[in-house]
Amino acid sequence: MSFNDALNEAGAKPAGKRPYFLEPQVERVLAITMSIAQELAVAHQRADTLERLLRAKGILAEGEIDAFTPDAAASAQRQMWNQEYIARILRIVQQENEAAALSDDVASGEMADDMVRDAD
Repeated sequence: MSFNDALNEAGAKPAGKRPYFLEPQVERVLAITMSIAQELAVAHQRADTLERLLRAKGILAEGEIDAFTPDAAASAQRQMWNQEYIARILRIVQQENEAAALSDDVASGEMADDMVRDAD
């Protein structure tokens, strides 16, 4: 079997309904996480390609990236980006914590259920 054949088989969709081994919501989160992991792998491969091309052209020396130390401004920008990135990723956790702190805050689904009960 060739590498391309193996890739085609790996991406083939089986017949029938998708089996769930975990709760559907957990499976969705896992699928999203694996998609992000795949994107990270692609970004890593692209960075590796850039490093190899730059070294081959004599623009970048071996180990130069690992030895790089950003100046104070670049370091501050990176730290700010990291904090914003983590805040975006953990946004749902923050929102849930804020909602828990507001005892009278009601979820929209709960409001809809109340409206249906009141209509009956």
